[in-house]
Amino acid sequence: MSSYLPGKIGSAIGICLVSGVLVWGGYSFSAPQASSAPTSTPAAAAITTPANGFTEVARHVTPAVVNITTVMTEKVSDGFSAPDELRDRMEEWFGKPFGPRGRGPSDPFEHRGPRRGQGSGVIISSDGYILTNNHVIAKAHEVSVTLPDKREFKGKIIGADPKSDLAVVKINAGSLPAIAWGDASQLQVGEYVLAVGNPFGLNSTVTLGIVSAVGRGHMGITQYEDFIQTDAAINPGNSGGALVNTKGELVGINTAIFSQTGGYQGVGFAVSTTMAKPIYESLVKTGKVVRGYLGIGLQDLSQDLATSFNIKDSKGALVSDVKEDSPADQAGLKQGDVIIEYQGISVEDGVALQRLVTRTPIGSKVPLKVVRDGRARELTVRVGEQPDQSRVAKAEVGQNEYALAGLSVEELDQDSARELGLKGKTQGVVVTKVEPDSGAEKAGFMPGDVIREVNRQPVRSMKDFEKVSTHLKKGDNVLILLNRQGNALFLSAKV
Repeated sequence: MSSYLPGKIGSAIGICLVSGVLVWGGYSFSAPQASSAPTSTPAAAAITTPANGFTEVARHVTPAVVNITTVMTEKVSDGFSAPDELRDRMEEWFGKPFGPRGRGPSDPFEHRGPRRGQGSGVIISSDGYILTNNHVIAKAHEVSVTLPDKREFKGKIIGADPKSDLAVVKINAGSLPAIAWGDASQLQVGEYVLAVGNPFGLNSTVTLGIVSAVGRGHMGITQYEDFIQTDAAINPGNSGGALVNTKGELVGINTAIFSQTGGYQGVGFAVSTTMAKPIYESLVKTGKVVRGYLGIGLQDLSQDLATSFNIKDSKGALVSDVKEDSPADQAGLKQGDVIIEYQGISVEDGVALQRLVTRTPIGSKVPLKVVRDGRARELTVRVGEQPDQSRVAKAEVGQNEYALAGLSVEELDQDSARELGLKGKTQGVVVTKVEPDSGAEKAGFMPGDVIREVNRQPVRSMKDFEKVSTHLKKGDNVLILLNRQGNALFLSAKV
């Protein structure tokens, strides 16, 4: 399958989702030589690799990594276009590099008809269950699986989870080689890992690299993220392949890269098996993914927000919204609470809390430690099951610095609420204009935002807004609660 290049970072760096396995870029490693030293100083121990490299690991895992080809019938603008849902999400983070979606019929790159894709997959069980990326098989009406021994089977999609970009395919075969699950939570930065897959259709390619980082989130690649960052060379045909440790155990499913060209740049991402294993098991058992649910909106704490909420540092997850009658509401969580511990585990940010919640068994009673009005409190919440269309625990990234200067607002009436798609009894003032390069723009305000609170004081009308604004002094830190496209969001700003 052609790689997706949904956006750019900095000077033309983008995220690519490539159908296939992650491959490492042909490096050779040798043991460093101990330097000469006085006899009174012990020499540092040399770091060694196996004399024959990683041949046993490669021999063990390559038979279990397969080639997946798909046939889709859809309108295609070019070879690097992502599905609409994925494209929308990427454009939200990285802009719109593709130009207008609507093209005239004279466009030579637009066509309708069979579209073929190619990727990789990992045999998890000997009876034919295969784990791969969702974007490898998305919209496919035919799936073919080719084993390294050249046998070919028709694949059946058991289930898919676009929120994590994982999917399970089944083939009718038995006594297949399989890769054992590894414990990705034990991976350490600098540890050797191998990737196996089919870049550019080159079957059973094995490459070597290291773990560059673990627990990566905030990438905008998927809704739920727990990525292992590697220096793997990921290219078209790589997605869905195996990232294994030196024991030959599966620790990740290779998914995406940062790239300026669409090819290898040394920064790759694999879905950690800490996330992938329970999703695989849920898809095989029920055909869907069951996730824990609290019923809250989350955002990370900036230093200014931490100061506004009397938090000593910026660790924790800020509750921006609490859904009525949700598990969080029943437990007594309130908007503006900062969750600092979940089940005895320190919470670094919203993404970390999201991972913990979604992996918690439904019905579990979980202790929480929150900070409310500068004081620590302990609550207990019974975790519910996430509704199919839930947007719960989606970490919003708030911007901050300066503010209110350069902001134009007006009364929120029924007509403007209807135009903004607001439901229920949303009250406040609506932002109609944000001056470019103003303090308001730098604070993160956008036209269409509805200001609901200023410094925890409710804003129901222009009169309320003017009243609270008169008490603001130049240089003050101001805490703003917004409604943005139906989601609650805090901003910290300076007058």
